[in-house]
Amino acid sequence: MKFDVFSKAIKGIENLPLPGLSSQLKMSPPYREHLVKLQAGKIKDARQAAVMALFYPNLDHETHIILILRKTYKGVHSAQIGFPGGKLEAGETKEEAAMRETEEEVGVNQEDITVLKQLTQIYIPPSNFYVQPFIGICDSTPIFTKQDDEVEALLEVHINDFLNDAHLITKTVSTAYDVSVDVPAYKLNGHSVWGATAMMLSEVKDLLNTALK
Repeated sequence: MKFDVFSKAIKGIENLPLPGLSSQLKMSPPYREHLVKLQAGKIKDARQAAVMALFYPNLDHETHIILILRKTYKGVHSAQIGFPGGKLEAGETKEEAAMRETEEEVGVNQEDITVLKQLTQIYIPPSNFYVQPFIGICDSTPIFTKQDDEVEALLEVHINDFLNDAHLITKTVSTAYDVSVDVPAYKLNGHSVWGATAMMLSEVKDLLNTALK
């Protein structure tokens, strides 16, 4: 999809109601509801974080979204696909954190990003983070620079691949209970995207499908 077509259609997204939890649950792992119930009392004191679903034109003026492959480390989100983003610093708003982290992790200047919509927050039980996603847009082709100590690789995903239901798959993962389960996922640029990122992407996808009609 050409970016000029996308950018005109997406501007109306701010007036659309959020699909919310019903959209997120389409891509929810089957054990997630149990984990959230176990840690329900922790949500009010959870660490706050924010991420950015950033759309932009590539050099051929085709619309893409940027995702990151995180480094392998001793942590629950090791080597997983996610959005640029991270925890709030003292005195920051959630939007400010999403903008700052996007600049730090993928090198896009905050002044080049227009935030179009705040999405539905999502709680991540394994890391006790309450994450606020945003949809943003960059009108020019970014020169990406990854943050080497945290980001292993950048994934520039074509919007047509993201919106194509043929890229919905089932992935087998091991849970904290040492049990393998099948979870819904996206297959994007050769990587499986599941868990909280897939749930946030589901809401983004539902909004885009409405806005682009």
